Amino acid sequence: MTESTWSTRFFAGKNVVITGGTTGIGNGIASAFAEAGATVHATGATAAEVETARGYGSAIVYSVLDVRDTAAVNEYAIQFTSVAALVNCAGVNLRAAEFTAQGFETVVDINLTGSMRCASAFRSALSNGGAILNIASMFAFFGAPHAPAYAASKGAIVQLTKSLAIAYAEAGIRVNALAPGWIETAMTAVPRADPTRNAELMKRTPMGRWGTPGDLTGPALFLCSPLAGFVTGAILPVDGGYLIA
Repeated sequence: MTESTWSTRFFAGKNVVITGGTTGIGNGIASAFAEAGATVHATGATAAEVETARGYGSAIVYSVLDVRDTAAVNEYAIQFTSVAALVNCAGVNLRAAEFTAQGFETVVDINLTGSMRCASAFRSALSNGGAILNIASMFAFFGAPHAPAYAASKGAIVQLTKSLAIAYAEAGIRVNALAPGWIETAMTAVPRADPTRNAELMKRTPMGRWGTPGDLTGPALFLCSPLAGFVTGAILPVDGGYLIA
């Protein structure tokens, strides 16, 4: 059975919400759910991001949503009465700016608190069989000297995922997370463009290549589907073996 075949069985006609779904990993996951027949609602932080994503020509419904704005998140969520999956992909990496208090707070507010805002806002719509998928990172396990807030927020996403998995179980909601490795997105453009750094990363990665957003779609669909019906609180690395090398 192909990925599209089994996923269509579970998601056809159902609402799926993906924050940060206009680019990179988020857009890849949004496209995969759309191909599975879901009614996909994806958000971006700015009107420019949303307009660019709409230009891809997909059937995804795009909206502007700042996950730092609690009132806006609640207003967006209230339109949904039933959601099969919420994927929290909204995230930033500000690198050097994270060594300032303002930069650090911004990253944590988007990556961590934003995920909690969305989980809280959609809890009712997800009840009785819905799933939440958070996006952690390999930096949830390593330190990131170039991006302390990013690493801190992703480490906290792991604990948030485990905590909500316990807290939301009584409502029939499963909560899991993916921990991507080195994926070809705009966020990794700098190391990919540096021959020395690129070679270092590929030498450390047993599978010997950069991942793509498409490498995350199968795991995302699985963890949000009934095939993972007894899986909650799990953190699944998708990194080509980087963590174990």
